[in-house]
Amino acid sequence: MITRRNFIKNTGFVAVSFSLLPDIIFSSTNPCVGEVEMKDPRIKDWLHVLEDGRVKIFTGKMELGQGIRIAIAQVAAEELNMNIDQIEVHLAETKITPDEGYTAGSRSIVQSAMTVRKAAAAAANILLQTASEKYAIQKDELSIKEGKVYIKDRDRSFSFAEILEGKQIESNIPSEVKTKAKSEYQFVGTPVHRKDLKKIIAGAPVYVHDLKFPNMLHARVVRPPAYKAVLREFNPENAEKLKSVVKIFKMNGFIGVLATQEYTAQQAKEMLEADCKWNVPNKLPQPDSWKTYVKSISKKSENVKDSGNLMLKNSVKASYSKPYLMHAAVGPSCAVAFFDGEKLKIWTHSQGVYPLEGAIADLLNLTEDNLQVKGVPGSGCYGHNGADDVAAEAAILALAEQGKHIRLQWSRHDEHGWEPYGSSMLMELEGSLDEQGMINSWKYELWSDTHSTRPGSKKANLLPTNYYQKTDLKQPEGYLGGAYRNADPYYEIKNKKIDANFFQGPLRVSALRSLGAYANIFAIESFMDELAEKAGIDAVEFRLKHLKDPRAISVLKKLKQLSSIENPEKNEGIGYAFSRYKNTDSYFAAAVKIHRETNGKLKIKNMWGVIDSGEVINPDGLRNQTEGGMLQSASWTMIEEVKYDEKHVSSLDWISYPIFKMSDSPLVKVEIIDQPYEPPLGAGEAAQGATSAAIVNAIYNLTGKRVRDLPVSKNFSV
Repeated sequence: MITRRNFIKNTGFVAVSFSLLPDIIFSSTNPCVGEVEMKDPRIKDWLHVLEDGRVKIFTGKMELGQGIRIAIAQVAAEELNMNIDQIEVHLAETKITPDEGYTAGSRSIVQSAMTVRKAAAAAANILLQTASEKYAIQKDELSIKEGKVYIKDRDRSFSFAEILEGKQIESNIPSEVKTKAKSEYQFVGTPVHRKDLKKIIAGAPVYVHDLKFPNMLHARVVRPPAYKAVLREFNPENAEKLKSVVKIFKMNGFIGVLATQEYTAQQAKEMLEADCKWNVPNKLPQPDSWKTYVKSISKKSENVKDSGNLMLKNSVKASYSKPYLMHAAVGPSCAVAFFDGEKLKIWTHSQGVYPLEGAIADLLNLTEDNLQVKGVPGSGCYGHNGADDVAAEAAILALAEQGKHIRLQWSRHDEHGWEPYGSSMLMELEGSLDEQGMINSWKYELWSDTHSTRPGSKKANLLPTNYYQKTDLKQPEGYLGGAYRNADPYYEIKNKKIDANFFQGPLRVSALRSLGAYANIFAIESFMDELAEKAGIDAVEFRLKHLKDPRAISVLKKLKQLSSIENPEKNEGIGYAFSRYKNTDSYFAAAVKIHRETNGKLKIKNMWGVIDSGEVINPDGLRNQTEGGMLQSASWTMIEEVKYDEKHVSSLDWISYPIFKMSDSPLVKVEIIDQPYEPPLGAGEAAQGATSAAIVNAIYNLTGKRVRDLPVSKNFSV
């Protein structure tokens, strides 16, 4: 029987759709991921033929350490039958690359790389057809190799640029594109190494922090002592005496310092923060019970799922929570801006150059024609950290000192104290079993703040807006749907009721890697262990009994096989967990071995992960993303928590907000199940939730004590 899937496998044809997300359409009011619908996309928007025989690929996505540059180069080289070195990838830059919204939500391969694949395949076909017509040669006598079109059985070839006569391919990407057969792949599915890693390891200039320009000025921004503090006294006299200070700029409550020496700029900032006086608004709440407080301030609720009839007899109940978490970028945010009197150019590690361009235009009353925002990699961020804010602040100062490149570097206190955090969350579950030990009813309720307040082309969510314009703008509600991401378990459960409640908490929040999925999967997979124990069934077998998807079953069985070679000793425990990210993307299962040391401290000894992300473009990239996600989750789960006092955030350094050190890192092994004939699935955020649950399940199996409130360090010495 010829099915659509088999037809595609054998012919290599794929249909193209540019309304890019099947489940959610993102807009400026819902700017979590920000994928944009692209109408009539032209090949030349994605691909340029260069005179020197190379091809330049354009992507609106940013390199965040996920390896998107090399993955895109791989799919382009594959379809054009070129060497990787002949492909140049130009990252996000307004006016130049496609507008692909934000680099977020595990969509870079699914969105950008797959569009590049289609554009490159279409370009290859057009090059062959054009050569055939131009040189009066049958198309089937032509082939493409290394940037040239060759005539078969003849010692003659034509360069791409020669065929196109120096022009670019104007055609739109057709609705159906014939791509290379999987059996002919040379680069896709192989671990092609990233060229930037050697530079990063050697400390060579790679990041926005490394940019240098002639006569560049260094900038700092003065921070108030609390959110929404109002400037009462401006006393710049001491700071102005510093020798290399060029300007102290003030606009309403926004104060910036410009100096020829970076150290002097930091000195002036600290002086101004000590000398200026502020009126501090209401104190931040210090409730005796955070869970009670969260419920008391919740104002909006939404029913996420309601199916069947709940029968909660002899049920199991449990409550779980996670604290506010930081992005905690190892390199504090940085940006460079230059204004020549007409055009403002910004270099930034923002995850969305086009939305940021719109937001800064809105803030500074400029048209977007007068701006250009160029993406430059930064030293670490998953989610919405301070990158947009520092770019906006640099832009303000560039307008104040025209004709100079302004480099604004946040300090560690700036980053820790003013970035938007991942929301605290509370999750309550109740479930019951039938006589066969299967789940017959599932009740889930969560409480959360929003999970994205990205600018989304509007100034309201930029940190400097209120201080610079002295207006208390009403911030958009943000992306509330991120709170219940993965709140619906992927298991076969007939009777379910899932509700989400929303609050506006005391701290600034936005998108952090995986949004609400981390907390929801942590709670769900912890509760699955509790139900398995009540049913008297092995934890992995209990999950398998509630799964029908063969790919989900495969990752769990493979995980059990991987971890079974490690028999836990008396002072060790192993825990398991599973999830499918967004219930539509990568399948992932985790196992964790916890070790109790002689001093009583708990330490993660081993972690295993199995991931199915469909077709794998670069297995090294996928494995690195998964390992990194597991380690980040381990750090969140074990020790991370944003703390604050009555005035402001008090977790302002690596002592008050510790993250995993190298000595904390366990041995990690990740196994990939490649599915070359399946579509690629988002993977960058697949590992966080299941890893967390596997950790706490391992702790229970070792100690007999459930960890329901994160971090683990609240309950155990770690």
